[in-house]
Amino acid sequence: MNKVINALQCKCPNCKKGNIFRNSGNLLLLRFPKMNDLCPVCNYKFEIETGFFFGAMYVSYSLSVAQMIASLVLFWWLIDLSPLRVFFIIVLVAFLLCTVNFKLSRSIWIYLFFRD
Repeated sequence: MNKVINALQCKCPNCKKGNIFRNSGNLLLLRFPKMNDLCPVCNYKFEIETGFFFGAMYVSYSLSVAQMIASLVLFWWLIDLSPLRVFFIIVLVAFLLCTVNFKLSRSIWIYLFFRD
């Protein structure tokens, strides 16, 4: 359970104290979060090999699909909005959560390949 919490908080998988990201980005300025190359506390290298984070795209895709399906169920079936309004809400949700998905997908990907 601690691994899940640490992954969601984007903490280093090795020491559980250092942050994976040095800033959280700015959605309004279209700036994505910047990753640390090494953990600031224990010097753990986050990018194990070149191209390591290409796999995080699959995690990001899964997170986005889950968020879109949840929005669809909530706004169309439970609140009963029109399909066009639901479409625009889903687009807005996807846009607003893109930086969160970026951070979470990379953090989850790091934790998937970390061995204690």
